[in-house]
Amino acid sequence: MPAPARVCVVFALLFGVSGGAHASDCLAVAERPPSVIRTAATPAPLTEQQVRITYVDHSTFLIESAAGVTIATDYAGFAGTDVVPRIATMNHAHRTHYTDSPDPRIEFVLRGWNPNGGPAQHNLSVGDVVVRNVPTDIRSWSGERIIDGNSIFIFEIANMCIGHLGHLHHELTPDLQGLIGRLDIVMVPVDGSYTMSQASMIRVIKQLRARLVIPMHYFGPVTLARFVSGIQKEFTVETNPGPRVVLSSGDLPARPTVLILPEE
Repeated sequence: MPAPARVCVVFALLFGVSGGAHASDCLAVAERPPSVIRTAATPAPLTEQQVRITYVDHSTFLIESAAGVTIATDYAGFAGTDVVPRIATMNHAHRTHYTDSPDPRIEFVLRGWNPNGGPAQHNLSVGDVVVRNVPTDIRSWSGERIIDGNSIFIFEIANMCIGHLGHLHHELTPDLQGLIGRLDIVMVPVDGSYTMSQASMIRVIKQLRARLVIPMHYFGPVTLARFVSGIQKEFTVETNPGPRVVLSSGDLPARPTVLILPEE
């Protein structure tokens, strides 16, 4: 990412762009990283220390906070049956990651690219949720580099930092790592082709050092199995019984864990 773009992103993080300024807990240096534990999915109300994540399809997750804030990631027009999220994030690598006609009832539509040029800049506080972004580059179908064409979105909820890598096309520089900060949970595209090779994505996962990794953007069980084969020596791999999981702060697993959520 060019230096001016980095400066714009840092400015956005410090002073806020959409929704007011917020001092990021995820960017703060802590003595030890916060942790997450997996609890049984439940339709009951969430506590202040819980977040509910549902894998809808492809790269779309529905994230719900205790205060009822709902977020759809890489929203392409569907966030679950009869679901209208309060916040929708989008990326524009392909049509499966955005829509030009989002539901008008969505209160906040956050595009991971800036239609007017330059990096997208978001630092939004809604209820008990903070959303910010870190722009990255993508490539066109012809292989041309598109600067700041994607965003990694970071959600600060229930004292946890949750990252969604969007349609990430390259490994992370130290500057990008610094802008992302620490992550407790990360949603990662593992297709191995349209984004980047699975070996490169596994290196990104290790760079981020998140304790819970949720795969997404894979095309069938063969692609997912190939990713699992490449990471299982260093990560515990678990499959959730359903698409929905409730997470809360607590003790980290003994090893970093990949949690596979079946699509809803």
